[in-house]
Amino acid sequence: MKTLEINKLYYPVIGGIETVVKEIAEGLNGRDNLHVDVLACQKKGKRQEEIINGIRVYKAASFGKVLGMPLSFDFFRLFFKIKNNYDLIILHYPFPLAAFLAPFIPKDQLIIYYHSDIIRQKFLSHLLFPVISVSLRRAKKILVSGINIVNYSSILNKFKSKCEVIPYGIDFDLKAEDYNAASKIKARYFGQPLLLSIGRLVYYKGFEYVVRSMVDVEATLLIIGEGPLKNGLIRLINELNLQNKVFIISPQPRLTAFLLASDIFIFPSIERSEAFGLVQLEAMAAGLPVINTYLHTTVEEVSLNEVSGLTVKAKNSKALAEAINKLLNQEQLRIDYGTNARQRYLRLFTKDVYLKKLKKLL
Repeated sequence: MKTLEINKLYYPVIGGIETVVKEIAEGLNGRDNLHVDVLACQKKGKRQEEIINGIRVYKAASFGKVLGMPLSFDFFRLFFKIKNNYDLIILHYPFPLAAFLAPFIPKDQLIIYYHSDIIRQKFLSHLLFPVISVSLRRAKKILVSGINIVNYSSILNKFKSKCEVIPYGIDFDLKAEDYNAASKIKARYFGQPLLLSIGRLVYYKGFEYVVRSMVDVEATLLIIGEGPLKNGLIRLINELNLQNKVFIISPQPRLTAFLLASDIFIFPSIERSEAFGLVQLEAMAAGLPVINTYLHTTVEEVSLNEVSGLTVKAKNSKALAEAINKLLNQEQLRIDYGTNARQRYLRLFTKDVYLKKLKKLL
């Protein structure tokens, strides 16, 4: 069965949805008579066709990004050129250009992978509501990462009977040298309890709130990430005199040692743009308790409140501080939540579990 995945961008562009698209393509291509190709857009530049890790990737020419979306007329030309080569087409949303393709895909060949609503561009969301509704009505199946994606979406809950919940999964590779590196990291940050947060330094990640929470916490916070809010966060750290407690470092090629060195993982996102949070799975795989926030997305379905960590109100530094201090002050609770997190990852969120569910559905 020849399958075409369609998303706005593809590897080596790194993002949550791009990672999922790549994992599906590489995980299912050549498995049980499945063949998977990808259609995406260039960030900017001419059309290109290439083989990436064994996957044929068509990248349509693009003039650049507008409202977070590639501006590409070539995307449509390329789609109509290759679409008849495939038995099944998976559209990854949110990607408004892809919604316009749905009327040209036979209903029994169309699957929509609905990762999240369009959150930030409210005007665009309202403008495209009819087009997206038509595409969802045509789809044979709609895949989602958690039931909250359906329940709290004003458009998706009308198609609940078509929705299939398949949470994402990842591999977690531990090496012997990771433990030695973890010891060195712990020592580098004064040997105090180490709190870890990872992600792009953008508005919806909520790092401002976890920084502010550190005024009331006796521990070290390490934020790994890069992005447009970095300078603002550094200014905030200086204003609050937290230079010896909060550190921001650049993205790392390997995160495992940092996870092993840490005592608590904090995921402080504040908007529904954060639909899942793959990095939570890495923390849980490492046996860390997770403090996350209520967003009405899959975020709070991944790590459960009072099972594998604590879930608090978003945009609430006081609630974050209280949750951190609770876990720091109750060692056995912290250990229990970390153990539960690891077991939950192994049961529900490995890449093998994910791909088996997806292959069965396809």
